[in-house]
Amino acid sequence: MYAGPIQDLIDELAQLPGIGPKSAQRVAFHLLKATPSDARRLAESIIEVKDKVRLCRRCFNVADRELCEYCRDARRDPTAICVVQEPPDIVAIERTREYRGLYHVLQGAISPIEGIGPAELRTAELLERLKTIPPSSPQDGQETNGLGSGSNDPDANVEEVIIATNPNIEGEATAMYLARLISPLGILVTRLASGLPVGGDLEYADEVTLGRAFEGRRRMSG
Repeated sequence: MYAGPIQDLIDELAQLPGIGPKSAQRVAFHLLKATPSDARRLAESIIEVKDKVRLCRRCFNVADRELCEYCRDARRDPTAICVVQEPPDIVAIERTREYRGLYHVLQGAISPIEGIGPAELRTAELLERLKTIPPSSPQDGQETNGLGSGSNDPDANVEEVIIATNPNIEGEATAMYLARLISPLGILVTRLASGLPVGGDLEYADEVTLGRAFEGRRRMSG
């Protein structure tokens, strides 16, 4: 045990994900050695995040405005919505530079063991987005609500929902639940393929991964 303030800091740091008691102790003593200005910047950054960051009112990604940067971007493809579990998943997908549609963040996955069901996720809000009816074009002189009108409504012309939940038990259960909800709406529901990693050896692949690779095989042209 250390002096009061140091031990308090260690205890708080140990509550962070991926930080155990030893790591918390190292971080605490690193901060203790830091200059007052460095420590103050860190503290101010934490306070600023808590004060200014919110959830986007449309897709529930993290944002510093009412809408996140992806929902504000008129260049995004409004016919596709990619459903992810958490905001960091969006960053991973954007790094591929393969997807230019919109997003919807569930803020978790179905997990009965942890007491998380569909009601605890943003599934109802997703359905509302998919059921959006294009409003009538405003009369001359009328203002829109800022979301656009008619075919300009970002959620009015969704043709495909891409389910990109994690390839584990919780993610698969969530994907199946969403597919059952969305399919009756007449919208194409797809699931990200999963299988062998690039650069991996076939002999080290487990049965589930190899099975998924067979399911997701595609035609090659010579």
